[in-house]
Amino acid sequence: MRDPALPSWTRRVRDIPDFPRPGIVFKDITPMLADADGFAGAIDTLAAPWRGTGIDAIVAVEARGFIFGAALARTLGTGFVPVRKPGKLPGRTVRQTYALEYGEDTLEIHADALPAGARVLLVDDVLATGGTLDATRALVERLDARVVGAGVLIELAALGGRARWNGMAPLHAAWVV
Repeated sequence: MRDPALPSWTRRVRDIPDFPRPGIVFKDITPMLADADGFAGAIDTLAAPWRGTGIDAIVAVEARGFIFGAALARTLGTGFVPVRKPGKLPGRTVRQTYALEYGEDTLEIHADALPAGARVLLVDDVLATGGTLDATRALVERLDARVVGAGVLIELAALGGRARWNGMAPLHAAWVV
């Protein structure tokens, strides 16, 4: 049973054991997304610490990060910039490869996506080990933009991603599990 003090939208996130492989408990957000009040509550929780902070752009990672990044950009009245896997963006890109526990992965952003000095908020659905968020930060900084914070819907505290972030900018998790 979930803590009644948690935001109501968290009751709409279900645990799926052994997905995508044995031993993993996947946080399935699809029931929360399907519920208008649940989705609105999640976006409101994500937006709260960033209101009035002068964010110039939201930068979010595919795929589930797009859901929250686009909605958050609309809520905060700013633009949205996608970060994608290689070969998905049509223009000239900047690429960042990063280590995973089982190999490596690569992300790209359009080279002209952000003006120098832009104040950027990074958004993703889940903070696990922190590799994706850190790679996204590196991409934004390579464009001479400034990461002023990061927001995630769910932080999996046991995986230590916050330590990798190491206080580079404020990091807000709407729900820490």
